[in-house]
Amino acid sequence: MVKPMLAFVFPGQGAQAPGMGLDVYEEYDSARAVFKAADERLGFSISRLCFEGPEEKLRETAIAQPAIITASLAYLAALRDMDILPEPDFVAGHSLGEYTALAAAGALDVDDAVQLAALRGRLMQLASQQSPGVMAAVMGLDEAVINQTAAEFGIFVANYNSPGQIVISGDRDKMTAASEILAGKGARVVPLAVSGAFHTPLMAPAAEGLSKVVERLNFKDTAVPIVANTTGLPITGAEDIRAELLKQLTTSVYWQRSVEYMIGAGVSTFIEIGPGKVLSGLVRRINRDVKTINISEAQAIKNLQANPWN
Repeated sequence: MVKPMLAFVFPGQGAQAPGMGLDVYEEYDSARAVFKAADERLGFSISRLCFEGPEEKLRETAIAQPAIITASLAYLAALRDMDILPEPDFVAGHSLGEYTALAAAGALDVDDAVQLAALRGRLMQLASQQSPGVMAAVMGLDEAVINQTAAEFGIFVANYNSPGQIVISGDRDKMTAASEILAGKGARVVPLAVSGAFHTPLMAPAAEGLSKVVERLNFKDTAVPIVANTTGLPITGAEDIRAELLKQLTTSVYWQRSVEYMIGAGVSTFIEIGPGKVLSGLVRRINRDVKTINISEAQAIKNLQANPWN
């Protein structure tokens, strides 16, 4: 009998909400240890911001990014502590979530992953102030039409998320004009609550700043493949991981391609670990035949204990 394959996937910016991680913090020693370590490494109480907000503060890129990765890693720690799932065959994360995936695969220590995510957030916030921009989700329009419109208006496709959902990104005025054209062609265009034009060349200053730290960090080769945002293909080598983290700041996230690769390789169950349920929804839109399980609350871990995955 062929063993069913499993993937862990981790959310990115936008998943944050006050209260995230509090229940798992209260229930599991291993989750508390993650929050404590993050507080100590960052030099401020990211745990308090996760638990209490305020929401406006959590929306700041410099805070949202370390907060999401800390909460996600806390849920992962609790899940592994209960020993109710086998290790995954693949890991992947959406944008920022790729940092959580690196820690999950052992490419980077948890403390280093949290600190690197905090640096990424600060640098992206600075880059956004230098070159202001916006992002929007475009739904209900063919990919080729969106690509063509983006090229015509000098904006960029930031995320290929799922059939019928693509995110565009770029200069505010150009985005406004392109959004009007796309809406006129029948799309639903929804502005995203982020502070800049992520996954575009406007983030080049952030990539330059991050490179100075990425070059010095001790990345490890991994046994579990990480499906890379920028290609939708697996990587395991430390040098490939370094390059991926820098490239993904300025280029598109190929999430649909990543999920399709994992399904093609045999993955039949996706476990989304961290705040929110966005990725579970995207996976179902990509392929309704696979199973998704969401771990965004302590009760979900208890449910898995009562009904083990197999």
